[in-house]
Amino acid sequence: MLGRPVVAAAVILPRGFAHADLNDSKQLSASKRLQLRYIIERDALAWAVASVSPADIDQINILQASFLAMHQAIAQLSIEPQHLLIDGNRFKPYRDIPHRCIVQGDAKYAAIAAASILAKTHRDAYMTQLHEQYPAYNWQRNKGYPTAEHRQAIALHGTTPQHRLSLPCSSPKLR
Repeated sequence: MLGRPVVAAAVILPRGFAHADLNDSKQLSASKRLQLRYIIERDALAWAVASVSPADIDQINILQASFLAMHQAIAQLSIEPQHLLIDGNRFKPYRDIPHRCIVQGDAKYAAIAAASILAKTHRDAYMTQLHEQYPAYNWQRNKGYPTAEHRQAIALHGTTPQHRLSLPCSSPKLR
């Protein structure tokens, strides 16, 4: 059982935008991601972040929740994109906007890396806020990942409305 929503971001960068540190969010330190978040939010032509709650994930499944979060982020953009670059190998088409799925796209395209950084930093900030409400789960540190400490907290205190009930802790595909 995980204690976190699915978060997706959409970013439209100016043509030629480059930053030496822009990379896959998983390859960056938390402090570097936060620095880049402010640069991206300042310099992007448009950006948006959306999330799907653990309860909704339990209802529709993780893959559909990921598509829903992506669609919600795209819908919130102040500029309609001409083409969507999607990190991963699957996507549910959004309106009539053409898209391309790119495996490990966050290491290959600046816009995907920027979206990855925004999604991660916004989710991490949310998990830190949740920690204040549910301190026993240590969400400010584990960010809802199924660490041994987090599993022990579930065993001692049970789950909260912020936990996904449909996914086991040992699932290797969760990030």
